[in-house]
Amino acid sequence: MTILNVISFPDPRLRTKAAPVAAVDAAIDQLVGDMLETLYQAPGIGLAATQVNVHKRVIVIDISKDGDDPLVLINPQLEVSGELLETQEGCLSVPGFYEPVTRREHTHVQALDRQGKPFAMDVDGLLSVCIQHECDHLQGKLFVDYLSSLKRSRIQKKLLKSRRAAA
Repeated sequence: MTILNVISFPDPRLRTKAAPVAAVDAAIDQLVGDMLETLYQAPGIGLAATQVNVHKRVIVIDISKDGDDPLVLINPQLEVSGELLETQEGCLSVPGFYEPVTRREHTHVQALDRQGKPFAMDVDGLLSVCIQHECDHLQGKLFVDYLSSLKRSRIQKKLLKSRRAAA
């Protein structure tokens, strides 16, 4: 497995809409394995292929405490419902920032698993938020897009400044 490079906001590649996966084959299986390795190394709880500059509709998630319960969503389709809830969100592509974001409390998702088998599930809580967040990435949307333009601009300036200092 390979640790992939996670691209950071405001990189324009994060705005690319992901294409559907035509076939779940060895290349997709390798991508999923590399994404899981990257997720666990980061560490994080969710990663979309867009974040590693692969513009395919692939997501990996693991919200377990021990990092031993991965969820793979290929070509996910969502229906969200329920009340609006505000939760703190962070993102591997926006490192070090956590901000309140409002999302629906329930998610019904249909997808393919790592073997290409279709499945559906209904979730709420942290998993619902995580699935919505990662699916946003597949549409070229980031959690900072839910913030005011002033707050988004401040985050962007701080990230660019820290990158310049590190270079």
